[in-house]
Amino acid sequence: MGRGAGYWWYITIEMEGGNEETLLSLADLSGSIGSEFTETSGKSVLKSYYRSTKELEYWLGRVREAISPWPSMDIIDMGKIENKSWHKTWKEAFPPLEVGENLVVMAPWHEKGYKGQRKRLLIYPGSAFGTGYHESTQIALELVERHVPEGAVGIDIGTGSGILTVAAVKTGAKKVYARDLDRAALSEAQANFDLNNIDGKAATLEEGDLLEGFGVSVDFLMANIVYDPLIRLVPDISRVLVPGGVMIFSGLSLKEKDAFLRVLEEYEVKPFDEVAKGDWWGVAATRPAGKS
Repeated sequence: MGRGAGYWWYITIEMEGGNEETLLSLADLSGSIGSEFTETSGKSVLKSYYRSTKELEYWLGRVREAISPWPSMDIIDMGKIENKSWHKTWKEAFPPLEVGENLVVMAPWHEKGYKGQRKRLLIYPGSAFGTGYHESTQIALELVERHVPEGAVGIDIGTGSGILTVAAVKTGAKKVYARDLDRAALSEAQANFDLNNIDGKAATLEEGDLLEGFGVSVDFLMANIVYDPLIRLVPDISRVLVPGGVMIFSGLSLKEKDAFLRVLEEYEVKPFDEVAKGDWWGVAATRPAGKS
């Protein structure tokens, strides 16, 4: 939501026998900037808030996509709520978050107060996915920290807030091509690159669908997106990734793990590390040298 907007959208979802952690993760995945959880008669209910810079139908689409792996979830209410003291609450909702061995994600207003020695990923919480508070993003960050090669060139598919690109550059990557279909997300990613003093030599933003029209040879690929586009992405990766290059996939639920591993096997992609958090799962993989 624009800072001067007078209202927020809200969308309420309900789940039979669900848990707070799962619902909050799904709200974050859909782009929510705040949520309220309640339990009633064995049902879990989450009311999530969204910026009014986009129409309600846009956010409904994001929510439906996020909850699609959970048939027991339903959207039960939606509408508009006046913006009163939410801005202060929203800022307080993004405290510094330590991830992996040496990373910390934080909003810029927390930087001065943080005394730790971790590498700081400064992210302004916006409508683009990737604040760092969703488990799938944390999974991707851990895998980036472990496996992005020093001095390497890579691509970030569905960059969203740009957080994975920021992490890759700060952990030693030479150059990252950050792609997204959403022009608004590209604007937010650029703002986050500026916050982290990452210039155009280290990160190049591109509007694009997966690898369509991309012809640069890269040493690693990152994609923290949902199952269907990941499945479409895998067959095209060998065209741009060097033999033995690293692939990092996240945005997958544990329920989707086995099916995704079968797709990797079909294309002779070999997983070598994986991380699970809550209901979410991610994997680092490679295609051995000599495979086409």
